[in-house]
Amino acid sequence: MNVWEAVADLVVVGSGVAGLTAALDAAGAGLRVVVVTKDSADAGSTGWAQGGIAVVLGDIAGDSVAAHVEDTLVAGVGLCDPVAVRQILADGPAAVSRLRARGARFDGPAARLDRTREGGHSAFRVVHAGGDATGAEVERALVAAATDRRLPLLTGHVAVDALRDARGAVVGLAVLDDEGRPGVLRAPAVLLATGGYGQLYASTTNPATATGDGVALALRAGASAADLEFVQFHPTVLYTGPTVGRRPLVTEAVRGEGAVLLDRAGHRFMAGVHPLADLAPRDVVSAAITRTLAETGADCVHLDATALPGLPTRFPTVYAACREAGIDPTTEPIPVTPAAHYSCGGVVTDLHGRTGVRGLYAAGEVARTGLHGANRLASNSLLEGLVMGERAAAAVLADRGARSPSGAAVEPPPAVPIAPR
Repeated sequence: MNVWEAVADLVVVGSGVAGLTAALDAAGAGLRVVVVTKDSADAGSTGWAQGGIAVVLGDIAGDSVAAHVEDTLVAGVGLCDPVAVRQILADGPAAVSRLRARGARFDGPAARLDRTREGGHSAFRVVHAGGDATGAEVERALVAAATDRRLPLLTGHVAVDALRDARGAVVGLAVLDDEGRPGVLRAPAVLLATGGYGQLYASTTNPATATGDGVALALRAGASAADLEFVQFHPTVLYTGPTVGRRPLVTEAVRGEGAVLLDRAGHRFMAGVHPLADLAPRDVVSAAITRTLAETGADCVHLDATALPGLPTRFPTVYAACREAGIDPTTEPIPVTPAAHYSCGGVVTDLHGRTGVRGLYAAGEVARTGLHGANRLASNSLLEGLVMGERAAAAVLADRGARSPSGAAVEPPPAVPIAPR
């Protein structure tokens, strides 16, 4: 079988928030960029994100980046990298501003966006779009920007292996196209932005594409991975019976707006478990639900959102999923259970997306920057994707002697290979 070939300066694997942000920045600086994704451009995890983006924009009295840092460190139960937390969160406001400049529209007036609060947060700092369709709006804006730039998007293409030269540096990517034909994309830089591996679990919020391809590819190329055991389970996914595969998420922002968790007898069970009760960090709430199910023998617990005003318009995605399952969340509690949600670990990178393999970069959920520790703080994921997508693009440009268009920090390559802690 003949092998087709193409040439680029940068190949981005994945079309979510991290991958498209990096691709747009690199293309804006004049690099030839090709994006490879194994499904449609908007089919990844980013589009399914509901709650929002956790960011301190400076217009909420009493909130600060320092408070956001502290909340993140607490949620990560002592296993975050404090330097990574401070740097990534500090870059968040500017990254969100650039996303808005690319066309993303958030709820509320432009001068002061609406906010909500989620588990583990000490303040209302989560900006959102479409009520509970933030990821879909982020993805829409980035795909539209990529289309406007005529950025090559190879959909239905599967990344197989990073190709390396005799010195171990990346020189391209082997792929299978949408007809199963092998091909080679020749490039001195490959950025992995492939998301997580939630589909390794029987029940997950992740789409069918989240199968851990990026981690496997990086390991085969000689990169390191760390904290792979830290898979976050979201406390509340819609329970419709003992099915497997992707389940509809019930965003944490529903609890942020006042909904409470109930056991099978209708009693609140988070009071006394944690000072934040129903808004405790996700690992705490998921563990409490699991204990409650074991103690009561129930198949699920219930999330009572019946007292929330305007639920159908504030949370249209959640409302639609419930109605499709025959549940009216305005008049009855929502049956929920935990499910695999987010990979806190992954391919080890520095704070500019570089791995220990020259020419191989990683950003977003596939990467382990040290931001999340053992448990991601709610809505820090889209923020990390934005910031690290920009930083990875800047690193590629710096390593090629080019200049970043976004103003993201540019540093020379690391002097030594990166090893897990």
